[in-house]
Amino acid sequence: MSHIRPLTRAAGLARLSEFLGGAGVAYAADRNTDRGPGAAPTTSALSPYLRRRLITEAEVVAAADAAFGDGGAEKFVSEVFWRTYFKGHLETHPSAWTDSRALVADGHARLAADPGLRRTYEAAIEGRTGIDGFDDWAGELVATNWLHNHARMWFASIWIFTLRLPWALGADFFLRHLLDGDPASNTLSWRWVAGLHTRGKPYVARAENIRRYTDGRFDPVGLDEYPDALDEPMPPREVPLPPADTAPEGEVALLLHLDDLHPESLPLGTARVVRIGGLIVHADAAADRVKAADAAAMADALSRAEAHFGCAAGPAGADWAGDLPVVTAWAPVGPSAAALPDACRRVRRPWDEAAWARSTRGYSRLRSVIPALLGR
Repeated sequence: MSHIRPLTRAAGLARLSEFLGGAGVAYAADRNTDRGPGAAPTTSALSPYLRRRLITEAEVVAAADAAFGDGGAEKFVSEVFWRTYFKGHLETHPSAWTDSRALVADGHARLAADPGLRRTYEAAIEGRTGIDGFDDWAGELVATNWLHNHARMWFASIWIFTLRLPWALGADFFLRHLLDGDPASNTLSWRWVAGLHTRGKPYVARAENIRRYTDGRFDPVGLDEYPDALDEPMPPREVPLPPADTAPEGEVALLLHLDDLHPESLPLGTARVVRIGGLIVHADAAADRVKAADAAAMADALSRAEAHFGCAAGPAGADWAGDLPVVTAWAPVGPSAAALPDACRRVRRPWDEAAWARSTRGYSRLRSVIPALLGR
């Protein structure tokens, strides 16, 4: 976990520089290999910073293109756009989030009523199933608040198809513990593994694949390698992308939240920020290390905002804004969005405006226009 520093913008930029000068060169070839928590990461490990937008997708992609030249960063850039795609898809299918939260409540009710299911669930989250690899990942997640992306997929598949546990409880387990726990990426990734996002096409964890991409560290037996995809009565319904607001002219209060902590680059037009407040809303029952990371990220953003705008910044308590109009970055579907005051003016970045409109169906629609989007 040495690659995850305190969550500040400076640390995120340092990690980006390390990645581009090191693992980034072999990213396309090595990114699926999980060599364990003590090894150097084969992925960028930028997601905790991107999740809070301490660094932005646009600057990460621009840096990768500059470092690797035409085509050299294609696979990495595509993975960055996956995060954008998931956010846009959840914005236009918000019931995928609300339904998942309802399924979490239903899952806990099932655990209370079914001792056998409860024992399986407790063994899974405590790493006592006896499944090689799975138990190690459960322990690693709780101890470090991090898992390699490929391990997350294997874990979710085993949780759903081998252990027959409710998928939403697994998604909730991840969201509570991951330092980069993101409502969109987490919820829709679990739905994708289950065969709900791409209907009828689950992701299946296979022992051979696990052996190969853990360099032989794990060799599980007894996996269900030929499962049927999960089904649901009604897929999440598509709704129009909600329109963003424009910042008013004159003096405003700027509200920061955990989904966008780079206020220096917000499209605020001619608005003049004279007061800044920070709103921290954690996922339900978030792990202590996640809460501490959120607090550190917000403190860093408030400090930078205070210096950039030249006004006082602090927690957004009662009446913090006075009579000033409140402007905030668009918060994607999730805890922050649910907590924002109705009167906020919500501005959206050009990156999201362009990409989210193309994220309503499968990823291929967005992927096909990535060159054109980057050309802007």
